[in-house]
Amino acid sequence: MDTFVITIARELGSGGSRIGRMLSQRLGYSFYDREILQMAADESGIDAGVFTRSDEQMTRFNLFRAVRMANDGQFVPSPPDQEDRVSDENLFRYQARVIRQIAKDENCVIVGRCADYILRGQPNVFNVFVHAPLDHRIASIMEAQGVDEVEAERRIRRTDRRRAEYYRFFTGLDWQDAKHYDLCLNTGKVPFETGVQMIEACMKLRFGL
Repeated sequence: MDTFVITIARELGSGGSRIGRMLSQRLGYSFYDREILQMAADESGIDAGVFTRSDEQMTRFNLFRAVRMANDGQFVPSPPDQEDRVSDENLFRYQARVIRQIAKDENCVIVGRCADYILRGQPNVFNVFVHAPLDHRIASIMEAQGVDEVEAERRIRRTDRRRAEYYRFFTGLDWQDAKHYDLCLNTGKVPFETGVQMIEACMKLRFGL
C-alpha cells in the first residue's frame, strides 16, 4: 500500500509545527519533528546531543564545503561513513536514512530536517512552506515565549538564519524559494484550522484521494 508524506518547512513564529501536529491528528498520520534526532541517535548509537549541536552550530567553512558537495549530489544517496561518524555530513546522512525509512513505512507529517529535499523525486510526497509577516510572528513569539518585542525579533532572525543555512548546507538551495514546495501558506492571513484544511484539500486533490 502506498504511503503519503507531508513535509513542512516553516519560519519561526508562523505556527508551522502546530499546523503539522494538527494536520497529523486530522489525517491520522504519524508526526515527526525533533523526534527524528532521537531516532537517528538510536540507530547510530551516537548521543542525541551530538545531533542537536550539529543542527545548531553550522560554520561558514563547512557551509561552503557542504554546498559544493550537495551540488555534486554526494549527500543524501550516500550511506553513513563509519570512519567519521560524528561529522556534520554523517549526522545528516543518519537523519536522512531515518526520514526515508519512515516515509516508506507509514503515512506521516515531517517538520523541518530538509525532508522535502531528502524525499525529492519520490511519489506521494506533498511539500509545504509555512510563513507569515514579521510583525505577526513577533507577536506570536512574544506571547508564546514571554519575551519583549526586541527579543522576539532577535530570536526570529537568528532562528530563520540558522534554518536557511542548515537547508543550504545540505542542499545548496534557498530554503525560502517557493519552487521547492507544492503549497506556501501565509498564516498571517488564514487561521491555523483553515490552513490545515487547505493543506488537506490540496494534498487530496494532488493525489486523487
